[in-house]
Amino acid sequence: MLQKKKNAVLVDGVILNGPIMDSKAGEKFVEEACKIIMEEVIQKADDVTEKVCEWQAPETLKQILDLEMRDTGESHQKLLQLCRDVIQYSVKTSHPRFFNQLYAGIDYYSLVARFITEALNPSVYTYEVSPVFLLVEEAVIKKMIEFIGWEEGDGIFNPGGSVSNMYAMNLARYKFCPEIKEKGLSGLPRLVLFTSEECHYSMKKAASFLGIGTENVYFIKTDERGKMIPEELEKQVQRARKEVRGGEHEGERRRSVCRLCASWGGSALISRKHCRLLHGIHRADSVAWNPHKMLLAGIQCCALLVKDNSGLLKKCYSAKAAYLFQQDKFYDVSYDTGDKSIQCSRRPDAFKFWLMWKALGTTGLEERVNRALALARYLVEEIKKREGFQLLLEPEYANVCFWYIPPSLRRMEDGPEFWQKLHQVAPIIKERMMKKGSMMLGYQPHQGKVNFFRQVVISPHVSREDMDFLLDEIELLAKDL
Repeated sequence: MLQKKKNAVLVDGVILNGPIMDSKAGEKFVEEACKIIMEEVIQKADDVTEKVCEWQAPETLKQILDLEMRDTGESHQKLLQLCRDVIQYSVKTSHPRFFNQLYAGIDYYSLVARFITEALNPSVYTYEVSPVFLLVEEAVIKKMIEFIGWEEGDGIFNPGGSVSNMYAMNLARYKFCPEIKEKGLSGLPRLVLFTSEECHYSMKKAASFLGIGTENVYFIKTDERGKMIPEELEKQVQRARKEVRGGEHEGERRRSVCRLCASWGGSALISRKHCRLLHGIHRADSVAWNPHKMLLAGIQCCALLVKDNSGLLKKCYSAKAAYLFQQDKFYDVSYDTGDKSIQCSRRPDAFKFWLMWKALGTTGLEERVNRALALARYLVEEIKKREGFQLLLEPEYANVCFWYIPPSLRRMEDGPEFWQKLHQVAPIIKERMMKKGSMMLGYQPHQGKVNFFRQVVISPHVSREDMDFLLDEIELLAKDL
């Protein structure tokens, strides 16, 4: 090695001349890997003849993938085969018959944006290292705020709706008592949180994480459609006043801060036809909205938007790190927005939403929302026509909840034994569909209701034929139950 390196410089026995990476070999590997991605993922994304998943038990899959990391590297051919294996045994969330979660499908423009950001490997905290992506985020946030109906506001993209919920809860607490940032919890009165009994589980996690405590979360009863009952909220407020302070006290500090988790439903704002579902959203102090769900911006793409435009985010979260946020830079440092985040390194998640929005326009995004809800409505009407299928309730959005009652249970009396048997049906059907690889559909119990299917329509690749297939396949998989 020394003979090959002229004027070799050694430090601690390490040659420092030239790079140690073989760029040509690396470029060739990327080229061949991209070909595999194109052939095995992108070109098969809307092919219904492909399996949604290739189910393997964990121990079997461990052996197939050869997960052991060794002292010496593997050959490129071995690595390319590993890439093929990873794709083969991963769930194809872009498949038209993947209905399992609140994300699905593939958007080609968003995908290209992700390729670009992965290749550039930026971190969005200062303008000097991420000029384009900071400006993109600013533009996207401004547009989202317009759809909410605020005249002004602020926001930031976060790694998930759960994090947005935690951000917003902490922000509300800071606005109520800003001294917490320096003095901590010890000097605070007992704080309580009011939230719907149907809220996302992240609210309870946030209460624990932020030191509020899960016992200080007051869950408000909802009606038969899962909507908070205002009178029940007032009851819980009165109860909290008695429990926390023993009644009204002169000088008691109270503040009502309303935040809305619209991570799933927020995209209805894009639709002129369906934005009525979020009527009054402009009255909220903050909104969590995840474009990676209904709009297919790609995981993860999640924004926390706040009505306050006084710099509240920065006041709450700023640590003024001198090595990043110097105030004597040669450009306008107001563009160094990273200090209003709890993160340091942060992905440019707004970019994939921006490029997709640029490609489709608002009307194209609106079409996606409208079509998803129309397909959900079609499925509901088909469920009503078919023997053995029973809706839990009429849906308002693109998630449809229903039971499938197999032939052996259809003449059984409605009672504890019937519901206990029906509770076992969905898990069996789910196991069969996954082992067959024909589709993926989620199920769950909820508030006294036994296991039911929760079908979600999102992907623009989904068609009426896929809705028919879903019902036919359930009947086929359960014909012997």
